[in-house]
Amino acid sequence: MIAEAVAFLREELSRYVLVNQRPESPLRREDILLGNVAALETDTQNSLKNKVLISLVNLEEESTLKNGKSYIKNPLTNGIEYLQPPVYLNLYLLFSATLPDSAANDDYDRALHRLGLIIQFFQSKKLFTIKNSPQSPFAASEDEVLKDELRLLPELYTLTFEQINHLWGSLGGKQVPFAMYKVRLIKIQGRITTEAPLIEEIQKKSEELVAPKIAQSTRKPNADEDN
Repeated sequence: MIAEAVAFLREELSRYVLVNQRPESPLRREDILLGNVAALETDTQNSLKNKVLISLVNLEEESTLKNGKSYIKNPLTNGIEYLQPPVYLNLYLLFSATLPDSAANDDYDRALHRLGLIIQFFQSKKLFTIKNSPQSPFAASEDEVLKDELRLLPELYTLTFEQINHLWGSLGGKQVPFAMYKVRLIKIQGRITTEAPLIEEIQKKSEELVAPKIAQSTRKPNADEDN
């Protein structure tokens, strides 16, 4: 689901940028791509330069949704099955407007314009689902689970100067115009289930407790008790 979610956002962003970009700084659909921004400095083929690059730099579990139910009802057998609750993830996506090798002032200006389009795109649409994105290629998918469960809420994530320094230092490259977004929520759940056995122990304990009371209530009183 992680790959599908990021690819879905890429498709939506590509369509927006192609319509709203400047004629003098055109981007093709293939110029907005998923890739590791850490490989930018060793990109001898210029496949990542002068592009919009989307990189996953971190993810975290949404702790407020950890305690879900661990069982489901099987509609075929009408029995109960154990199923581990899903994991909900927040993705931290780095959107970088990369520069060409010999970047001039005009190149930097174009990169800033592209960065502005990215922020404008996410400002104009707060919730992303396949159902509210009918032009997306994902809308033609036959995967009903993907259509129902893909629900993304991006929000601009502001870094401190110290965090920016650590981020680009760990990526091993020179800083380029960028914006980071925290994208909620990616649902991941395996479909491995185990059949839940019948609960017999509680029934047994109940019988042990109830049986003496039944026997006592049906026992005839003796003469001493009458007196």
